Amino acid sequence: MNDVQFSKTLKTHQPRSHDEGERIGPYRLRDKLGQGGMGEVWLAEQRQPVQRQVALKLIKPGMDTQEVVARFEAERQALAMMDHPAIATVYDAGATPNGRPYFAMELVKGVPITDYCDNHKLTNQERLTIFLKVCEGVQYAHHKAVIHRDLKPGNVLVSVQQDTPVPKIIDFGVAKATGQTLTSKTLHTQLGMIVGTPAYMSPEQAEMTTQDIDTRTDVYALGVMLYQLLVGALPFDTKALLEGGYEAMVRRIRENEPPRLSTKLTTMGRGSTASAQKRRTGVGALQRELTGDLDWITLKALEKDRTRRYSSPYDLARDIERHLNDEPVLASPPSVAYRAQKFVKRHTVGVAAAAAAVLVLIAFAGTMTVQAGRIAAERDRANREAETRGQVSAFMTDLFRISDPGEARGNSITARELLDTGAEKIMGMLTESPELRADLMATIGEVFTNLGLYREAEALLEQALSGRQRGLGDDHQDTLRSLNSLASLYSRQGRYNEAEPLYLETIATQQRVLGNNHRNTLGTLHNLASLYVDQGRYDEAEPLYLETLAIQQRVLGNDHPDTLVSINNLASLYEDLGQYNEAEPLYLETLAVQQRVLGNDHPDTLVSMNNLASLYEDLGQYDEAEPLYLETLAVQQRVLGNDHPDTLVSMNNLASLYEELGHYDEAETLYLETLAVQQRVLGGDHPDTGITLHNLAFLYRDTNRYAESQSLFEQALTVEEKVFGVDHPQVAGTLLEYAALLRQTDDVDGAERLKARARAIYDQ
Repeated sequence: MNDVQFSKTLKTHQPRSHDEGERIGPYRLRDKLGQGGMGEVWLAEQRQPVQRQVALKLIKPGMDTQEVVARFEAERQALAMMDHPAIATVYDAGATPNGRPYFAMELVKGVPITDYCDNHKLTNQERLTIFLKVCEGVQYAHHKAVIHRDLKPGNVLVSVQQDTPVPKIIDFGVAKATGQTLTSKTLHTQLGMIVGTPAYMSPEQAEMTTQDIDTRTDVYALGVMLYQLLVGALPFDTKALLEGGYEAMVRRIRENEPPRLSTKLTTMGRGSTASAQKRRTGVGALQRELTGDLDWITLKALEKDRTRRYSSPYDLARDIERHLNDEPVLASPPSVAYRAQKFVKRHTVGVAAAAAAVLVLIAFAGTMTVQAGRIAAERDRANREAETRGQVSAFMTDLFRISDPGEARGNSITARELLDTGAEKIMGMLTESPELRADLMATIGEVFTNLGLYREAEALLEQALSGRQRGLGDDHQDTLRSLNSLASLYSRQGRYNEAEPLYLETIATQQRVLGNNHRNTLGTLHNLASLYVDQGRYDEAEPLYLETLAIQQRVLGNDHPDTLVSINNLASLYEDLGQYNEAEPLYLETLAVQQRVLGNDHPDTLVSMNNLASLYEDLGQYDEAEPLYLETLAVQQRVLGNDHPDTLVSMNNLASLYEELGHYDEAETLYLETLAVQQRVLGGDHPDTGITLHNLAFLYRDTNRYAESQSLFEQALTVEEKVFGVDHPQVAGTLLEYAALLRQTDDVDGAERLKARARAIYDQ
């Protein structure tokens, strides 16, 4: 069974972001998504005339100059004219009570196109398929007589819709109209003002004049983006490009020729290996893939002389399609050998049939030799299996002998004691059978992990991985399982920076060796998404969850335990994001199937019960939350024990509910009991320990026990900054709660310092 992590909702008292809750027209601001030079983008909830989440863009306070307002309205008008699946849709426009313009548009829950492709280890062929849709969107904008002028990965977000990656072009803030007026207000480019992003600017755009700007400027930017997608680096390094000031930058863009993709790869050092891994291939194979068509296509898109570029995104897209169809591309230099090679690729069946007759005679000649070798190999394998069975039998006989009355002498032997004894025996025996030793270590290590005994599991899983790498190789399925198991253990311990590279390494190999749809590949992808949630990287987690779940439902079925874990974890993500309407039906669906398929006392079922109770608490439905928490906790204590991490999560959550209800004594008792066990079992610097410290500090603050509260907030911050990093939303939440405590104790300056740190995290 592949280790798939189950997300358990652990309640923490989190404040709203500093401006959350403000109303603008029919919209309530929820969280800031980002900001640029002139505008802020907020996640907002629209209640009338329809209920939906939108992205609300409004001018930042103090930025409402005539020039900025004109650009803002130009963007609004440009987007309002668009009706294309690859371009974000504008729903509404208006102004705040103090006159700041805003517009509401489609909420694009995606990540930059380069990040999406790298996170999902897409091959270059898969990347080109997505890029074609981007070209179609830009071509549509040009058809509407609008040039984007700032195309870059950050303005092309990819999300998953119905199992398909869909790019959306956003931010037309510096768009230029070619055939009509976008706004009645004066809009001009000031001399000396850079419009766009230097690394993606065409030579004519870098000159900072509007006279030579036409649709081919966007073609150039598309060429830079294509270059980055295919090789994993920009044609010109951004830092080097900006060195020396504006004039040096323009000269480099205008005069320096970009290296071919295949040449760029050879200059990237270790980066070439990382680039190949992110494309599920090797460096040599990637080099061959880039040489030829893709070299020529990108260089034509990046021509300094715009008359030699592709004349439109459509022409660029058509040449990419020719490459994908093994047809000669227009960007290539004419060559008989090149066209013959394309002919062979397009008519593989016919050419192969002609060659088959020659090959069959050669193949037959080698068959008898190969067959003889196979017979000998099978005989040797059977002998090894018989020897292994004997060693396993001896190990198990020796292990269970301790429960014999003659050995136990009246003492009862628990399963935990058997596991401990087994682990000790493995460490000291079976050295002559390293593969068997690694198998037993892996099995007991995984059992320890599921029991929440993380320290006991660590040495076993690390040695199992090392043994399997030596004996089986890096690509063997058992080695990959060990990598995933160790990464999962590190993640459960809060060692996120150690877990992530292991997950990425496992996924890259699994996709190459097992395929994208294999259960183990999907399990590791799911675990990586769960890690992103723990790190607060929600925009990366959601598309990965959705993609994994869609394949699991198709390949494994809706009732498979792995599928149910994915549904639960997607619901947990939606709960974290405050999207309760999306979370509730997923939780209910998961729980109903688990109760039918796994039973009411299965650990997975109990986690779903806890999560549903947590959602009810979020919704203020306390009468439904409390009995569900109590039932979950009672069964977990019976099935898993009082020290299990899942049991501790439910204890913390029940304490949180009691605090909401004003039952402070019951809440304090549960928090203190939970914290004591967490510090003993998980350690003082575990993320769960930090959250319980936070919650207990919150309780003491609200019951006017200020000195105790301050001490606990300090401890919580120390743990959370160590585990999550100093810029994690959990840290920001603790800073704001701590600031509220300082305000109550009249330390205004201290409170403002903490609030400033929190705002910096929310605004990044």
